[in-house]
Amino acid sequence: MSEFSSLPSGCSQCLDTDGTEIEFSMAFQPIVDVREKQVFGYEALVRGPNQEPAGFVLDKLDDKNRYYFDQAIRVKAIKTAVALGVDTVLSINFFPNAVYRPETCIRTTLNACEEYGFPIDRIMFEVTESEQIQDRQHLKNIFEYYNKKGFITAIDDFGAGFSGLNLISDWQPNIVKLDMNLIRNIDRDQTRQHLVSSVVDFAHKVGIKIICEGVETLEELSVLEKMDVSLFQGYLFAKPAFEALPPVDFSHVGLN
Repeated sequence: MSEFSSLPSGCSQCLDTDGTEIEFSMAFQPIVDVREKQVFGYEALVRGPNQEPAGFVLDKLDDKNRYYFDQAIRVKAIKTAVALGVDTVLSINFFPNAVYRPETCIRTTLNACEEYGFPIDRIMFEVTESEQIQDRQHLKNIFEYYNKKGFITAIDDFGAGFSGLNLISDWQPNIVKLDMNLIRNIDRDQTRQHLVSSVVDFAHKVGIKIICEGVETLEELSVLEKMDVSLFQGYLFAKPAFEALPPVDFSHVGLN
């Protein structure tokens, strides 16, 4: 089956494209659980066909191909993950403004999970906090529907925007990923320590998991572990690997 042939035939927006297929591939970066010393999941990151950065691909998006590309990302991520033997959570970034009706636009994902044999409850959909959301209620409806279907939902790059904790309350995701700019040099910045600690405490109280992104040093890891954070993503553990699963370095775990 073509990666694009599973698009919902009844959705006019799905077929309303200029027919241009944007060439792209995927890199994978692990999210690790330091308590269990194992991989929690892999984030599928868009790359150009020759390992170009995400911007090389995303700059080609417009209102005519955004829906088409959003669907293609999901299928490509699932197909590639299965080929690589991913048996953990698979995290996929999506474009909420490209989802017209959650119950219709999710068909491609459901079809891909069935065809390639990937469990629905291991798919995590991420949306960045800084994404320009045209209709906040619409995104809330998407999250609610995805959770109902058994998918995991996450807010990515939390702290990069200006929405604050009310965003978590409004969208009620399963997971919040703290932006790397909050994490960078947190061991030397008490203001960031207080801020992150408050977010982590709030999230734990309402049953939301925290993932800290962009962890690069043992000192950053140490501070965050003391805040009762166990899920991390960053170069300290592994860099993204193009069309592959990178080896994970757990040698830093347990040194604090």
